[in-house]
This record gives sequence, structure tokens and C-alpha cells, in this order.
Amino acid sequence: MSEPSEPHEDVPPEQADDLRRSSTLVGAGILLSRIAGLVRESATAAFLGTGVGADALRAALKIPNLMQNLLGEGVLSASFIPAYAKLVSEGREEEAGRLAGAVAGLLMVVTSVLVLAGTVFARPIARVVTPGWSDGSDHFELTVTLVRIFTPGVGLLVLSAWCLGVLNAHRRFFLSYVAPVAWNAAIIVLLVAVGLSTSDELTIAQAFAWGAVIGSVLQFAVQLPSVLRLTKDLRLSTSLAVPGVREVVRRFGQVVAGRGGVQLAAYVDVMVASLLAAGAMAALGFAQILYLLPISLFGMAIAAAELPTLSTLDHRDRALVVERVDAGLGRVAFFVVPSTVAFVLAGDLVVAVVFQRGNFGADASAQVGFILAVYSLGMLASTSSRLLQSSLYGVGDTRTPAIYAVLRVVVSLAVGIAIMFPVDAFQLTSEGFALAGELAWQPAPEALREADGSLFRLGAAGLAFGAAVGAWFELLLLRIRLRIVFGRVRLGGPHAGRIALAAVVAAVVALAMRPLLDALAWPATFEGLLALAAIGVAYLASARLVGVPEARELTGRLERLVRR
Repeated sequence: MSEPSEPHEDVPPEQADDLRRSSTLVGAGILLSRIAGLVRESATAAFLGTGVGADALRAALKIPNLMQNLLGEGVLSASFIPAYAKLVSEGREEEAGRLAGAVAGLLMVVTSVLVLAGTVFARPIARVVTPGWSDGSDHFELTVTLVRIFTPGVGLLVLSAWCLGVLNAHRRFFLSYVAPVAWNAAIIVLLVAVGLSTSDELTIAQAFAWGAVIGSVLQFAVQLPSVLRLTKDLRLSTSLAVPGVREVVRRFGQVVAGRGGVQLAAYVDVMVASLLAAGAMAALGFAQILYLLPISLFGMAIAAAELPTLSTLDHRDRALVVERVDAGLGRVAFFVVPSTVAFVLAGDLVVAVVFQRGNFGADASAQVGFILAVYSLGMLASTSSRLLQSSLYGVGDTRTPAIYAVLRVVVSLAVGIAIMFPVDAFQLTSEGFALAGELAWQPAPEALREADGSLFRLGAAGLAFGAAVGAWFELLLLRIRLRIVFGRVRLGGPHAGRIALAAVVAAVVALAMRPLLDALAWPATFEGLLALAAIGVAYLASARLVGVPEARELTGRLERLVRR
């Protein structure tokens, strides 16, 4: 197929309004759940810092999350929503109900088997995933205990993802994405209650895990009534003979294969992080929490909002699809670019605002902030890729994104593992950089890695850099594929140049703020909030000045609120 010879025009107003409404609802739900998540992580940091309890908690969360990520939201979005949304849009409610019921039944069977396996085999699984921790150590034993607690709750989170698929297909975006607030709330309540009564890290970490199980029940329960109202013809079954089920399973298998590669990378990250200096796994986890926030708010929100529409568009009208994707890429870039500027140039201040209290001090903020800055180099690529994946899912192509995901994993791991050990010789604290170990291409002895003097090393930044390189590689592959299928799509959308100009202004302001904040010597939380406010105002004002539509829309809303 030939690509369009003329540049794309701006997206028609009615399409842009629809995209904004849908992505705003998704974004609002994700924002509330992410705020709850930040409160949860802030409490975790205050009670556990970056010590043994936090390290074990990060490792344990990775293990049962394999099931959630393989069977949950992303996979169901790619395999189930397109088929179900098409039936709903065609008014075939009975067939849609039967399809939803069969998918739910099959998920129940699969998750039950995996929950049982994860609980029974927690010890050998933990041994494989954390080779750097010896049997009998506090790290290892706590990880085994936490895996056994976490795993049953993850089965309910998979069913929550099925609820999300049904709700999204009916354009009910807000509830499905705000439901995780219940999960976070349960953890926060139990974590704070236990944390205020004891200083034992192992007990506090277990309180987190039990809160997650209770939260999983709540997250599923708040969505189920709405799902039952929308699917009046819902019939639970495990039959592959229900029309559409075999197609969902086929797509499901392809996406799981791709996700399996990504999840394998997550496991390898844990494995190699266990070979780095103490605290590396916890620092990596705290950086990932902040890095994933804009990706979830903007990349996931816009991709999720667009998937039902992209699934029902006339895909023979290539120009229409390209316009829709371009509009989404522009909206992604408008919100993600200032986040990147803030994380790269003021990452330590952002970390201080969210985490610096209790056992999480200024040295931890410096270390995590640096890792966050490195991660953020790939943020625009990661968020844009979500939308391009949805575009391919919309035409039933789940195989290509799966292959690209595996290739991304290979590149990320190759780059990350190649540089993480020599980088782990460097330490970053609030006093600055220091060479604290020997430059080597192999892990240091366990005794040295576990010593108190080995805290705040930067080996995790090597893994973060690999992730950034892999993200841009995947985006390159997806853009080439979209160009073949539909036509050329533009990174940053129709107003990429204007967004870049606004980003430069924000970066200048961020750099100018550093000496001013050093002179003020205010508490870290105030300094971080001031820096974020200055970067945000500079970016938004300059974006509106150069005519970015999203900036005009956002400032217009703010002006109307002020006038009220």
C-alpha cells in the first residue's frame, strides 16, 4: 500500500472532542488511583525505607504480578475488548453476554490453577528469581512468605481486569480505572495501623501483603454490580464453542506470548538486581512508581479510550485512522513531555516530595531521583507505543506488537546488563557522586553488597537506561508497521514542533531554579513543589502562547473555574 502523499490535516473537532472526553474519563480514574498509589508508596517508604523489608516486598510483588500482567488488563484489552465491543456496537447483546461469560469462566479456571501453583511453589520460585539472596537470609525468607500471601489476591485482580474490559467496551471508563483506589486504600489502612504499632520491617511488609489481598476483593466487588447491569445476557461457561471465543483465545495466546517476554524481562530485572548492592531493588521499584505514573495517566488513558473506537472504525479509510492516531499522539506528547523535563532535571526533588520522610532520607532521594531521570529518557516512547499498539489491536493484529515487545525486551536487557555492574561501583547521596567500589563487569561478593556502606549505589540506573533504549527501539518498529498498514503517523502529533519549543522553555526554567533552591535551603518537600510548579507554569504558558490546542483547552478550563 502507498502512503498518503499530502500531510495530514488537524483532526476534525468532533473526533478530537470524543478523544478528549474518553481519555479524560480514563485519565481521571487513573489519576485518582495513582494518587492513592503514591500515598501507599509514601507510607511504604516512610516505614520501610530502602532496606531489607522494602527489597523483599519489591521481589515478592514481581512474582505473583506475572499472573496479573499475563492474564489481566493489557492482554484482555487486546484480545477481548475488540471482539466484545464489536458485538455491542452491532446490538448483538445476547452474543456479547455469552462471549463475556465464556471468557470469565475460562479465566476463573486458569487463575485458580496458577494461584494454587504460586502458593505451593513459592519457595522454589523465589529461589530462581532472587539468586543473589541465600536460603535462610531475611531477604529470602520474607520474600517466600510474602509471595504466599499475595498470590490468592492476584486471581481476583485478573477478574477485575475482565470487568474493566466489559465496562470499557460499553464506554464506562471512569469506574474501571478508579476501582484500584479500593485496593490501595486497604493496603494503606493496614500498613499504617501496623506500622504505627511496631518497627519490625518483616511484620510491616506482611501487613502490606494482607492489605493487598483485602483490597483485591474490594476492587472486584465495586465493579461487579455495574458489569452485571450492562450484561443482562451474561452466562458463565467454559465452552470454546461460543461464537467469538476461539478468536479471543487465539489473540489472547499471541498477546500472552508477547507479554511473556516482557514479564520475563521483569523477572530478569529482579534476578540481576539481587546481584547489585543492597537497596538496589527497592530504589528501582520507587523510581518505577513515579516513571509509570505519566505512562498510566496519559499513555494508558488515551490508548484505552481509543481502543473501542479504533476497533469499530472503517479501516479501509486509512486517512481517518491516521488522523485519529495522530490526534492521540499529540495529546500523549503534550502531557508526557513536561513530565519528562521535570523527572530528568528535577527528579530528586520529585522523589523528595513523594517519598522523603521517616526512614526514606535525602540520600535515598538522590539515588532514586537519578534512576528516575534515566528511566524518563524513554517515557515519550513508552507512552506513544501504547497508542500504536491499540491501533494494531483494533484491526485484529495482536501478533506484531507481541513480537516487537519481545524484541524490546532483548534490547533492554542486553544494554542494561552490559552496564549495570560497572555503574554499581558509583554511589550517589545528597553530598554528590563518589566511587565507592571497584569498577568490574561482575557482581561484588555478597558480604560487600549487603554491607551498610554499599547503600545508595547506582547499578539500577543501568537497568533503567536499558529500558529507555528498548522503549525507543519498540516505538521505531511500531511506527514502521503503522506506516505499512495505514500511513505515516507523527511522533508528537500535529503540533510536535510547538510542544518541543514549550519543553525548551520549561527546561530553561528548571535549570534556573536549581541555584535558587540551593540558596533558599527550604525543606525538600517545599523545594520540590516549587520546582514542579515553576516547570508546569512555564510549559503551559509557552504552549498556549505558541498555539498548542490542548494548552488552550486546559487553560480555558482553569479560567472558567476561576471566574466561578
